[in-house]
Amino acid sequence: MTAKPVHLAVYDTLADWETGHATVQLARAGHPVRTVGPTTAPVTSTGGLRIQPDAALDDVRPEDSALLILPGADLWDTSDDLAPFARKARAFLEAGVPVAAICGATAGLAREGLLDDRDHTSAVSFYLAATGYAGGERYVETDAVTDGPLVTAGPTEPVAFAREILRLLGVYEGEVLDAWYRLFHDSDPAAYTVLEKAGAL
Repeated sequence: MTAKPVHLAVYDTLADWETGHATVQLARAGHPVRTVGPTTAPVTSTGGLRIQPDAALDDVRPEDSALLILPGADLWDTSDDLAPFARKARAFLEAGVPVAAICGATAGLAREGLLDDRDHTSAVSFYLAATGYAGGERYVETDAVTDGPLVTAGPTEPVAFAREILRLLGVYEGEVLDAWYRLFHDSDPAAYTVLEKAGAL
């Protein structure tokens, strides 16, 4: 049986490097990855990749998804263009469907009030403080944070971001999850053996 799809938000200026570790492992675990744009018009990433979204944001429903992933993008800090994605994240969280936000997307969630009552992290605390949000006391200085159905991470932590997503959706756990992280974050050769034995490569 195919698992529910994971929805990956795509928009102009999205940070190419932040979600690849997560989406590859999710796809291998049976979660189809579907891209979601503001509309179905093509978007262009920071690295110049042209992406044709599978769906428009308005057509995505929490009940049809396993997870909404929000990458960083310059637009999170330079306009209100991506605010609809933060509002969609609210709808997902209210429905109990997980959301994972990294880099500038954490600022979008902060502006939407979604970090006021949840533990979270980002690039640095003062980056989120500049949004005027009320959740500063819940900021955690670490690589990635999961609080209930919400994952947050800073822009330099795509592997830790993926680790939390994989844990949250039950793709890997325990020793295997730890080995996966050590292999891709630390290049630990001993971790390769653990993953090979578990059939996780």
